[in-house]
Amino acid sequence: MRRASERRTHVSRAISITVAGLALLGLAACGQPAQQQQPSGSAPTQTKQLTVVTHDSFALPDDLKAKFAKDTGYEVTYVAPGDTGALVNQLVLTKDAPLGDVVYGIDNTFASRAESEGILLDYTSAALPDSSRQFSAPQLTPIDFGDVCINADTAWFEAKGLAVPTTLDDLTDPKYKDLLVLTNPASSSPGLAFMFATIGAKGEDGYLDYWRALKDNGAKIDSGWTEAYYTDFSGADGKGPRPLVLSYATSPAYTVDGDTSSTVALLGTCFRQVEYAGVLKGTTNEVGAREFVEFMLSPEVQAAIPENLFMYPVVHDTPLPADWAKFAPLATQPIELTAEQIGEHRDQWIRDWTEAIG
Repeated sequence: MRRASERRTHVSRAISITVAGLALLGLAACGQPAQQQQPSGSAPTQTKQLTVVTHDSFALPDDLKAKFAKDTGYEVTYVAPGDTGALVNQLVLTKDAPLGDVVYGIDNTFASRAESEGILLDYTSAALPDSSRQFSAPQLTPIDFGDVCINADTAWFEAKGLAVPTTLDDLTDPKYKDLLVLTNPASSSPGLAFMFATIGAKGEDGYLDYWRALKDNGAKIDSGWTEAYYTDFSGADGKGPRPLVLSYATSPAYTVDGDTSSTVALLGTCFRQVEYAGVLKGTTNEVGAREFVEFMLSPEVQAAIPENLFMYPVVHDTPLPADWAKFAPLATQPIELTAEQIGEHRDQWIRDWTEAIG
């Protein structure tokens, strides 16, 4: 469900990913040969090849990826089967013949599924600082985090003499009728995060009524972020008619003109996302997989995350772009659900939403 180029394309970038001859439709059948699980207590496996499986918004600079390959001596291949939902689905489908050795990009909306399906080895990095352990998950190491929030085109609101909304309830007010574009939680990662925000705020018994109120107030629901942000949204590069869009708290840092941004995130509407790395069960290079997790926590990678992955680095004292303090602040009280709640109810909530709203 996540990010087939839907997330964080605020600046142009080339994504350098080697698919090693695998077509997307053939991934399930063409993974690494099935491996016998190593006996408990045996030495970790190691080969000269390392395959990294990511979502398709993974965009670390090529020089950092080249440095990792040079420093470790591994021949590194990057495989990107799709957005986060597709990534997890492919890893589950191919767990007896895994696509690679290590994964980056499973987030907290899908972490419980990855763990329950048995696709991961029990490994979390000891390099994670204590200050970042609030984001910890079993079998996974947090790498970055950020907030999914409604964004507003401030120039549009100024021109109309209309106050920018601030809360979820504001979005159902008739004065904001036909102004909002959202994304489908069954096909979009931000959409899924926003659905969780509405469940956290309105409860399992009230979130569908809230979505009905949004639709009655003219909210449009697109299939993905790119369509919503760049086609229907009036701000940023969009020429659309709607000045409210589901995006990220960091998005306004990429609509800066001089000393101001043309957009703002509504921090009272945010759901916090955390992205993880983990070692895949069945890896033939467990040593290399662990090294890649450590690499993702290195100062160089953490410093590159904001301007390349458009998320906050999980190591809290990592320098941030100068504009972020002003234009990309995090929500002080993001709407949250526990991993247990998400794991137990995610699929049913999506089915219920699709039947009632989609």
